Amino acid sequence: MKVVISVIGRFHSFELARELHRRQALQAIFSGYPRFKLSGEGLPADRIRTFPYVQAPFMALAHKPWLPGALVRGWERLAVLSLDRHVAAHLPECDVFVGLSSCGLATGRVARRRGARYVCDRGSTHIRTQDRLLREEYERWGLPFAGLPARVIEREESEYAEADLITVPSSFTLDSFVRQGVDARRLRRLPYGVNLARFGPAGEPAPQAFDVLFVGGMSLRKGVPYLLQAYARLQHPRKSLSFAGAVSPTLVRHLKARGLWPEDARLLGHVPQPRLRELMSRSHVLVLPSVEEGLALVQAQAMACGCVVLASRHTGAEDLFDDGQEGFIVPVRDADALAQRLQQLADDPALRRQMSQRALARVQRAGGWHDYGENAMAIYKELLA
Repeated sequence: MKVVISVIGRFHSFELARELHRRQALQAIFSGYPRFKLSGEGLPADRIRTFPYVQAPFMALAHKPWLPGALVRGWERLAVLSLDRHVAAHLPECDVFVGLSSCGLATGRVARRRGARYVCDRGSTHIRTQDRLLREEYERWGLPFAGLPARVIEREESEYAEADLITVPSSFTLDSFVRQGVDARRLRRLPYGVNLARFGPAGEPAPQAFDVLFVGGMSLRKGVPYLLQAYARLQHPRKSLSFAGAVSPTLVRHLKARGLWPEDARLLGHVPQPRLRELMSRSHVLVLPSVEEGLALVQAQAMACGCVVLASRHTGAEDLFDDGQEGFIVPVRDADALAQRLQQLADDPALRRQMSQRALARVQRAGGWHDYGENAMAIYKELLA
C-alpha cells in the first residue's frame, strides 16, 4: 500500500505519516510549512514535500494587529487552495490519498481519476455544526462573529461528497456528520494517540495547593468564560489558574470588562513540550470546557502525566476516559457543573490521586500513536478491499 498525505501545517498528520512510514506505507507527505520547521519530524527527507510560499509568510504575519481581518481570511484561503493545487499537480502514484479537510479537494479528484481512494481527514465537527456552535457562542458573549464564509463551507462539503471515506477523531464529531445527513457507512472514527516518550509524570502537584491548568489557544470556542466562572466559585486558600497557549488580548479585555477575569490568572503563552509536561505533572487538574472540538490532544497528554482531566462533552473526552473514573465529563456551557467537579477534586485529594493513577494506567494501555497507526492501516485496507 502507498499512501500520500496533504496537510497545511503539521497537526496530527505527521504522527500518521510516521506510523505509515514504520509500516512501509508512506509514499509522501505534503505540507505548507517550510522544510526547516519539519526537520525534527523523524521522517526521511525524500518523504517530505513542502510548498511554503503562501503559508509561511501567512504564519509570520497573520497575528499582526494592523493586518485587516478580511485580508487575513483571504490569505488563509489562498494558502490552502494553492497547496491543494500544488499537490494535485505533483501527486505521486498512490493507492490512498489522505487530505486534511479544507486542502484536499482538487488532489482528491485527481487521485480518484487515477483509481486511488480519497480519504478526507476532518479534525473537527461537520463544518455546519462548527459554524452553528461558534455563532451561538459569540452571540452569547456579545462579540462580533460573521460566521464561517459560505465559500469555505461549500468547499468543505464538496470534499465530504467527493471523498470515498471521511475519518473523524471522536464519537462527538462522527455524530455531528450523521446529524447533518452524511451516510454513516462513509464515516470512520479514528481517535488520536499520544506520544508516551514525550509525555509522562515529571513531578507531583503541591499537596497544600490546588493548581488549575488550561492548555490551548484562548478563545470562546475553547469555553474559557465557563472556566473563569467556575474558578471564581472554587473555594481553596491556595488556588491558582494558569493558561498555556496563545493569548487573545481581545478576549481578555472583554472578560475583564465583564468582571470575569481573575487577578491571579497566569498567562504563560506558548509553552514547549518539555515545560508543558512539567506543568501537567504538577497541576491538580486540566480543565477543557470547549464548545466545539474534535479530540483535543492535550487531554491524553495530561492523562499521560497523571493529571486529572475535567472536560466538556464536546471535546471527545468520552473516547478517552470514563466519567467519574479517570476524570470528569460535564455538559457543554455548564459553569455550575465545572465548579462542582473542581470543588470535589479540591476537597478530596484522595479521590484526585486515585483518578490520576487510573488516568495514567488508561492512557498507557491505549498504546500511544502505535494503535492510531494500526487503526488507520485497517481503515485504508478495508477501503481498498
